[in-house]
Amino acid sequence: MAGSADRVLPGLMLVMLLGALDQTAMAPALPAVAADLGRFDLMPAVITAYLAAATVVMPLHGKLGDRFGRKPVLMGAIGVFVLGAVLCATATSMSALVVWRVVQGVGGGGLMIGAQAVLGEVVSPRERGRYLGLLGAVYVVAAVGGPLLGGLAVDHLSWRWIFALYPPLGLVALVVVARTLRLPAPRERPPFDVLGAVLLSLAVIGIVLLSSGMGGATPLVAAATGLAVVGWLLTARTAADPVLPLRLVRTRAIAIPIAVSALIGFALFGTISYLPAFLQVARGASATQAGLVITALMAGVIVTTTVSGRLITRTGRYKAFPVTGTAVAALGLALLGTVGPTTPLPLVLGALLLIGLGIGMVMQVMVLVAQNGAEHRDLGAATSAVTFLRQIGASTGVAAIGALITSRFAAALPAGIDPRVAMRLDPDQLADLPAAVRDAFGAAVPPVFGFVAPLLALACVLSIALPAQPLRETAHVRHSSGSDPSGSDPSGRSPR
Repeated sequence: MAGSADRVLPGLMLVMLLGALDQTAMAPALPAVAADLGRFDLMPAVITAYLAAATVVMPLHGKLGDRFGRKPVLMGAIGVFVLGAVLCATATSMSALVVWRVVQGVGGGGLMIGAQAVLGEVVSPRERGRYLGLLGAVYVVAAVGGPLLGGLAVDHLSWRWIFALYPPLGLVALVVVARTLRLPAPRERPPFDVLGAVLLSLAVIGIVLLSSGMGGATPLVAAATGLAVVGWLLTARTAADPVLPLRLVRTRAIAIPIAVSALIGFALFGTISYLPAFLQVARGASATQAGLVITALMAGVIVTTTVSGRLITRTGRYKAFPVTGTAVAALGLALLGTVGPTTPLPLVLGALLLIGLGIGMVMQVMVLVAQNGAEHRDLGAATSAVTFLRQIGASTGVAAIGALITSRFAAALPAGIDPRVAMRLDPDQLADLPAAVRDAFGAAVPPVFGFVAPLLALACVLSIALPAQPLRETAHVRHSSGSDPSGSDPSGRSPR
């Protein structure tokens, strides 16, 4: 990649950092948030609200980028994300924080889709393998820096300071994107599928509510979700330009990455979100220490993302990496399911390292494969479909794993002890928890991680069925100068 594509990459990496960082920074801060604002019952919603909102808007951002151009949509997403962060920092109740997290998630979903779709425009799939390491580094900084940032803020300042980093980073990202990103405007603008967008959003919200147990009148929510799904499927068949075209899932090169990404999202974010709480409550770690433990997982991610990306560019082959990666990650999760409060820390770190090594060979490769199999008109939709289903997996994973942990914890407590006691206290007071509470929590959490391992085994089976197509060696974008920095065909078409 050369020329203008080189100038765009730093801005895209910063945008992706903003979107990814917020998904992990709140995990170690949740006990402190509950202690400050109350409402333990809404604590999982602080994470779920962001993930659900980001998931809902991902297909919309992808399609809006296809229709109006990537640059204005991406800059709008940055602005909404920063606004949401400022509002979160000023929240005076748990309910208000959840609402502002929704606003922030609306922007965050656009950041992830916009950055990856722009990269898909300016860099060919064959060359993009070289940059998987850089993209992996962004996720490492987010996944390591997020819990660490949250832990440091809780231990030394206040959880509100977590959100103080986003406005300056957002401003820098806005300036860099505005100055460097130059893409041709779309030539065609079919009617926007408003009804399909609304129905798909309702379906996603219903799925998250049902998986989290927050659906209230569950049969009613289940029925409404089912109707929304059916309605969306009908609009996707009849709309001139559906938000998520059904033709995408008829292609194995796109359908399988979508399914694998959903399973990866469920396993990865479900684990990252609740492992810090286990370390704090059951093992007596501080919030900062709990955040640092996650570095083992992310170290594995950066190593295999970098190595696999370089090998993909060198050889043009990718199939072996998701097959191996899902198998290794499944083994790591199975091992993590066997740990306990007295398990030596190196063994915990080893299990996390295995998960990271596996995930690094899969997550970004799935986006690469889907973009390689998509036509130019579907680039944004294919990118958003993979990331959208990963977020669906993450949202349902966080919600479902949280509900299962809460249920198992309540069942393991001695009679007469309120399950909320373990999370209602300030982190500085966790050392004073009764031994019975610590033991119950320590026994309840790890097996849930082990329960997720079969999902990654299923992802391995799907990866085996992934078609091994040649990677395109040309980019989609035709630059006004007549020479594409990634070597695209002068006609602007994407060779198949």
